[in-house]
Amino acid sequence: MAEIEGLDALLQALNSGQTIPGGSPHHAAMHAASQEALRITAELNGRYHSPEEVRALMSELTGMKVPASFTLFPPFSADFGKNIRFGENVFVNSGCRFQDQGGIDIGDGSLIGHNAVITTLNHDLSPKRRADMHPAPVIVGRGAWFGANVTVLPGVTIGDEAVVGAGAVVTKDVPPRAVVVGVPAKQVSTVPEG
Repeated sequence: MAEIEGLDALLQALNSGQTIPGGSPHHAAMHAASQEALRITAELNGRYHSPEEVRALMSELTGMKVPASFTLFPPFSADFGKNIRFGENVFVNSGCRFQDQGGIDIGDGSLIGHNAVITTLNHDLSPKRRADMHPAPVIVGRGAWFGANVTVLPGVTIGDEAVVGAGAVVTKDVPPRAVVVGVPAKQVSTVPEG
């Protein structure tokens, strides 16, 4: 892994929710990390890799060892890579896109369906400050399940064992064991016991 100047300070700023001004040293570090993420995901997606090779590339992408029980089916993209944490027995299906600058934490035993998009940044609403970015983490609890084509917006927490139906756009927190569907996602039932 290449040494990225300013990465530790950037991660500290992102994880404390600080705005990242466009053109700042933090923005430059973010861009450098993004270039590394593009390189690693191009390698990941460019040819077949064994499950062990996929885990090695994902460990390189995240800067930490992913669990031996982690499974990912490429293609996959992350435009930063350094702020993703995977629990044990997590499965990420093909076509997922993670915008992880604000932090993505996926709990043990979670299943992430095809083409899920998890976002953790918003640009400033003011046109004069549109290059400024506002991070907010996405937390996915233990045993959560995302159907295909789910989108999760910045700052959302998905509770343990919750189910997010295919095509849902999650704009607010989802309680544990809730089943949510739609745009915006709304609770329609609860996961049964057992």
